[in-house]
Amino acid sequence: MRRPFLLVTNDDGIHAPGIKHLWEVIHEYADIAIVAPSFERSCCGLSITWNKPLTIHSVSWHQGTPAWSINGTPADCVKMALGVLLDRTPDLIVSGINRGSNAGRTVLYSGTIGGVIEGILKGLPGIAFSFSDMHAPPLEATKRYIFPIIQHILQNPLPTGTLLNVNFPEGAAQGVKGLKLARQGKSYWVEQPEQRVHPEGVPYYWLGGKWRLVDEEEDSDVAWLGKGYIAAAPIHVAELTDRAALMQHKKVLENLFIQEVKNHSLSSMI
Repeated sequence: MRRPFLLVTNDDGIHAPGIKHLWEVIHEYADIAIVAPSFERSCCGLSITWNKPLTIHSVSWHQGTPAWSINGTPADCVKMALGVLLDRTPDLIVSGINRGSNAGRTVLYSGTIGGVIEGILKGLPGIAFSFSDMHAPPLEATKRYIFPIIQHILQNPLPTGTLLNVNFPEGAAQGVKGLKLARQGKSYWVEQPEQRVHPEGVPYYWLGGKWRLVDEEEDSDVAWLGKGYIAAAPIHVAELTDRAALMQHKKVLENLFIQEVKNHSLSSMI
């Protein structure tokens, strides 16, 4: 049976414990190439580097796994992997394991998710893995869960344009209650700016943040994580159009300018 070929990336940097653990979990079952940022790029979302050159460095990895670091974002890493580094197309892009939850609306800021979205936009399926624990996440507690999830998605692909966002609950080292396929929640990190003063007297800020828990549906990823379950949310990013708004406003907005365009055309002819 042909071994799947996986592209692994993250946003915590190529030397982060999470990406090493991800490799340890899946390398026996799949061929792997690693392309990840050379330093931490958390909260960069889907951003790319446009105003400075990207440099690629080969990184020595266990058992000869091909690995490179790039001085860019996770989305940069996926772009360069697919456009420059790899000689074959991955079957799946796997990102993580992130330190800190990417449940709720944090998906809009997450570089872990951003790397997977970059692959989705190019027609490649992807999975993002994250811990709710910010400090010393229990990596060993995920071993029995990660590859079965990957294998399921390889054998049962999600719809085109959809990624799977998987989050492990806090306290996973003491065990989890199971896995729940969930809807994406609405809670998020809200800014909490902290003012400091430069030695020259100029104030500056660390944006900071605190978790804002909103009223969640019972089947949201945030709710299931709070109950001790692994939460996996399928997120569709290929079609962003609000079709209801399109149909509701289409005629009214378009008709607003019909007469103006006619008048402009007539005046330009005079």
